Amino acid sequence: MENTLGDFLRSRRARILPEEVGLPPHGRRRVQGLRREEVAQLAGVSVDYYVRLEQGRGGSASDAVLDAVARVLRLDEVEAAHLRSLVRPPKAAAGSARGRAGQRVTPGTRLLLDLMTGVPAFVLGRRMDVLAWNALGDAVNGFSARAGSGSGRPPNQARHGFLDPAARDYYRQWEAVAAETVSYLRRDAGLHPEDPELSALVGELSVRSEEFRRLWADHVVREKTNGVKLVRHPLVGDLEFGYETLGINGSPDQQLVVYTAPVDSPTAQKLALLASWTAPGAAPRASGAVPGAADGS
Repeated sequence: MENTLGDFLRSRRARILPEEVGLPPHGRRRVQGLRREEVAQLAGVSVDYYVRLEQGRGGSASDAVLDAVARVLRLDEVEAAHLRSLVRPPKAAAGSARGRAGQRVTPGTRLLLDLMTGVPAFVLGRRMDVLAWNALGDAVNGFSARAGSGSGRPPNQARHGFLDPAARDYYRQWEAVAAETVSYLRRDAGLHPEDPELSALVGELSVRSEEFRRLWADHVVREKTNGVKLVRHPLVGDLEFGYETLGINGSPDQQLVVYTAPVDSPTAQKLALLASWTAPGAAPRASGAVPGAADGS
């Protein structure tokens, strides 16, 4: 039986050397990083109590104890929140219909996307499903081609990144994108531990991608906030974006992702070219479609 909490805690203590927290190394060690006894000592709890926590039997752990464990294991804010989610799993939404309703994009958000004519933008939902996009977002990422692949499900950034062979060429820093994707799904899994669709997605990716299995086993947890995205577009070549991920009020499981480029930069000039091709009434382009194979939606 899977013990995600225990696996997460073991992975976090394995990355800390005893001397980093003021403990002597005590010669040769059978395990990498801190022992359970050392974590318990530094956190001010009994060894038995910490062992029960790693075994997934710490549901009654107080905030003070979890804060102490997070401090010892040097968890950042996102990892500490993930720890709390694993110890006290959030209540699942009642019924699958309610879960699907949470994936609907409001008319106001769709209008906002359409009004953002100068930047690529899209709405990212649960499990990294892409729920809506504007014209430039589609021109850069090829969402509509992936949505029309016949699967009947929305484009999914995780499937695309790991299962579409063309994604490795499209993302110029594929390894970084892959790690970011898995860490985002890990956080989603902590917030929604009873989600069968997420479990199915993780299972599918684990079976079909060795890289995904390796990264998933690392238990790294991150939020998708901002950064740099480097892509190689099949029509206009290399593009370099900054990206910002913004929460949507009233839709806590949805985020607005916006790609930006400095005015007059090579990327901005190429975006203007893509915008002219995607404007209403523009002549159709030859199909050098953005990567989006049917199995990488």
